[in-house]
Amino acid sequence: MNQRLGTKVATAPTDVWIRHPQGRIFARIWTPAVVAPNSLSATPILLFHDSLGCVALWRGFPAELSVASGHPVIAYDRLGFGRSDARHDQLPIDFVADEAVTYLPAIREQLGLKKFIAFGHSVGGAMAVNCAAKFASDCEALITESAQVFPEDRTLDSIRAAREQFKDSKELDRLKKYHGEKAKWVVDAWTDSWLRPEFASWSIAAVLPQVICPVLAIHGVYDEYGTTRHPAMIGQLSAGPARIEILPETYHVPHRERPEMVVKLAAEFLA
Repeated sequence: MNQRLGTKVATAPTDVWIRHPQGRIFARIWTPAVVAPNSLSATPILLFHDSLGCVALWRGFPAELSVASGHPVIAYDRLGFGRSDARHDQLPIDFVADEAVTYLPAIREQLGLKKFIAFGHSVGGAMAVNCAAKFASDCEALITESAQVFPEDRTLDSIRAAREQFKDSKELDRLKKYHGEKAKWVVDAWTDSWLRPEFASWSIAAVLPQVICPVLAIHGVYDEYGTTRHPAMIGQLSAGPARIEILPETYHVPHRERPEMVVKLAAEFLA
């Protein structure tokens, strides 16, 4: 069965479960009906979601990205999010870097991913940076979208405001559509992790020089969770060739606000 996107066709996605000692991880794979005619055409794009995200919240973007780029696209729910198994602990202080150490190896092994392209949104962008750095010889390209390099004042102020908003049960109920009874844990994992005092010194600045692949850093000019200092630092500190795209009239979720533009930028970059 195929899905039509404009004049192009995407194969219906496949759902898979990844076994991990801490619980099952849900993933979904989109495969393009027509593979891109370039050297990276067989390399899957691995999506890393944001602090409140999951596979379902990427919505139609993965299918559109797969069709436009000609690459398979894989999105997964981090443990505790979406359809993956629940977790009840507080995230460790190094949870961003830990994604590359504790979870990505199992995902790569069970999905047979030798080479990959990392694409991360928000904190998922910082996780993608860590994955690109740790597996530098296997990561063929890195795309960050609205990624934070450090906890900027704007970032923390917006998280504090969001924490207050989620005290409204209606806001939490909307999140339950995607995370079920894990929704409260998801919100607390985000706000408590970023707002604890010891997280103030967190940064990926020291990790970026270990990224040797080409980098595309996408950022909205009005991003409420970080200024354009972040993509600038990603471009300046990464060791590979970097391209920075600041999108006008755009906030924190470019792939939802301007999906056609983000898909076009990513596809052109990978081509």
